[in-house]
Amino acid sequence: MNAPLILCIGEAMVELSPAGGGLWRMGIAGDTLNMAWYLRRSLGPDWRVGYFSRVGTGEYSRQMLDFLAAEGIGTDHVARDPEREIGLYAISLSKGERSFSYWRDHSAARRLADDPERLRAALAGCRIACLSGITLAILPEAGRRALLEALRVARAAGTQVVFDPNLRPRLWAGAAEMRGWIEAAATCADLLLPSLDDEMAHFGDADARATAARYLRLGAGRVVVKNGGGPVLLADAQGCRLVEGLPRVAPVDSTAAGDSFNAAFLAAGLHGADPVAAVRAAHDFSLQVVSHPGALVREARFHIPAQARRTDPQG
Repeated sequence: MNAPLILCIGEAMVELSPAGGGLWRMGIAGDTLNMAWYLRRSLGPDWRVGYFSRVGTGEYSRQMLDFLAAEGIGTDHVARDPEREIGLYAISLSKGERSFSYWRDHSAARRLADDPERLRAALAGCRIACLSGITLAILPEAGRRALLEALRVARAAGTQVVFDPNLRPRLWAGAAEMRGWIEAAATCADLLLPSLDDEMAHFGDADARATAARYLRLGAGRVVVKNGGGPVLLADAQGCRLVEGLPRVAPVDSTAAGDSFNAAFLAAGLHGADPVAAVRAAHDFSLQVVSHPGALVREARFHIPAQARRTDPQG
């Protein structure tokens, strides 16, 4: 019997990051791809990790597929587009905080939900599906509707849906459009992983409890409100708990801080950790990531919480 599948849905791009001395380092990254990569490194062979996207037929698309395969990330659900290629982004850093410049308006991934049957077939075979607000932002309206409908069907059939709002206003036509689609996606999700500063800025939430309460009202099963290295709020139907005393570091590069946290939180839970221990493991992992340049940090090591018990992925 095949190991259960975690399917990450979104766009992977060519990444250019500063390498010092006026030089640049090229890699492959993107928020849901980063999560897939860190999940693969945090889980054993009891789980498969796959990627759902769309790429071109040229050299950089081939390099991306080769990279995914070499890293143990399944590419069975990556479609090929004869007319478009993958996108590109460059990272700029100022005191460890990053900003991005994108070249992605005509990327193949914008068509990833154009075939609803293919999407439904991919989701029908997965235990956990992960997506982000960026996944939604790059799609046309019809693609967003197709993706959310496929997720609703999959969730009703037993797939756990994990959603990081990852609010990026520049990718949307306007703030109202962004808020509407983010909340529509939240109604399909079991686990929400928002970032407090983004939610306060774009939804007007007063604090983490307000963010959690809003998403719980929309139907989320659990909300984990990240806080830029500060206390993390865990919330579900049983109540809220603040996880405090988390160590902080001055980041070298904050790229993928949230993506690595998401992956480690999910992995810790799959290893049997309770939510509080999972938050602490995820925070520790994210600290390692932001202490190195770039989105994908091979030096980062995931540590299974001591109290975790191994769960049966088939059960």
